[in-house]
Amino acid sequence: MHRYYFDHNATTPVSQSVLEVLVAALLEVPGNASSIHQDGQLAKQRLEAARREVAALIGCEPKELVFTSGGTEADNLAILGSIPTRPAGQNHVVTTAIEHPAVLNPCRELERSGVSVTYVRPRPDGLIDPEDILRALRPETSLVSVMQANNETGVIQPIAEIAQLAHQSGALMHSDGVQSAGKIPVNVQDLDVDLYSISAHKFYGTKGIGALYVKSGTHLRPIQFGGKHERERRPGTENVPSAVAMAKAAAIARATLPLEPARLGDLRDRLERGILARVPDTAVNGAGVERTSNTTNLSFDGLEGEALVISLDLKGFAVSSGSACSSGAVEPSHVLLAMGLTPERARSSIRFSLGASNNEEQVDALIEAVAQSAAQLRKLSPTYTHA
Repeated sequence: MHRYYFDHNATTPVSQSVLEVLVAALLEVPGNASSIHQDGQLAKQRLEAARREVAALIGCEPKELVFTSGGTEADNLAILGSIPTRPAGQNHVVTTAIEHPAVLNPCRELERSGVSVTYVRPRPDGLIDPEDILRALRPETSLVSVMQANNETGVIQPIAEIAQLAHQSGALMHSDGVQSAGKIPVNVQDLDVDLYSISAHKFYGTKGIGALYVKSGTHLRPIQFGGKHERERRPGTENVPSAVAMAKAAAIARATLPLEPARLGDLRDRLERGILARVPDTAVNGAGVERTSNTTNLSFDGLEGEALVISLDLKGFAVSSGSACSSGAVEPSHVLLAMGLTPERARSSIRFSLGASNNEEQVDALIEAVAQSAAQLRKLSPTYTHA
């Protein structure tokens, strides 16, 4: 049986050319980038070349990029590392109710330490209204953190407009760009953010490597303690092979950005049209606003999303019922609940996220599988009473 992968927002398969670069770096660059001997200096050169390439993906200076272990660490460093550097009395954070747990949980940690946090809710279409951010701002607000693209719905937020409001109030602006970098053109100068998080495994790099953009002049305290690596912002021996692999993935992403999003958008639209036509009582969550072209989130009345995920998995299709970082949870998606969906409808929702390996043939096969699985499961559903 063929297996088709439609869960690229959880993670992307490592591309062959990235894998080749990773293996070569593991074999050819044995040194520690902090060592002064020739092997160490070679590692340092490769690390800095990688930093330049990754920086080019998001339009920043190489010195503004801190390598981390991934998006979660980058988010934690941005949030927990920036608050202690703010003037006394600036102890309020504004974020949203639809953030990834990598942002929500550091914010809850801040609350436990006495920092006040406001969680702005989205509109029913999943968009954060800048006016709601404006209303949440206070004189003591030190940080605003809003993701650029939502991992469950793909909805793209108006980050530049929100950043302008944050700066007018004297606050720093952080954006979780983990689901944006490599999928849409990103320029942190245009976005006017102070801090921006990315992760390599969302654009065909390896797991365990990411980066945080820290705008020049932005004060950041480390949240780990050790050596003076990464300009004293993130201690620990740098993961040079993974950084080199991330750079290769970033270069490929830059090269494919002019064409690949449009191709994926056509496939995503084909998938949505096919499912809506074949499966009654189905709706797209986040429809009508700008989304990343590879992502769709659909609710199926009368179904349990987890049951549909398992049924499709048995048919050879990998899809998701929400964030992979909360898999195993029986709670409905916090993102969909914040958008106003009932718990029942949120539980009935499935995320399909497309990538480089997908084509029309796979999409058509997925449509057929969804139609079959939905019909089978609805016959067994005690709550489905429609068509």
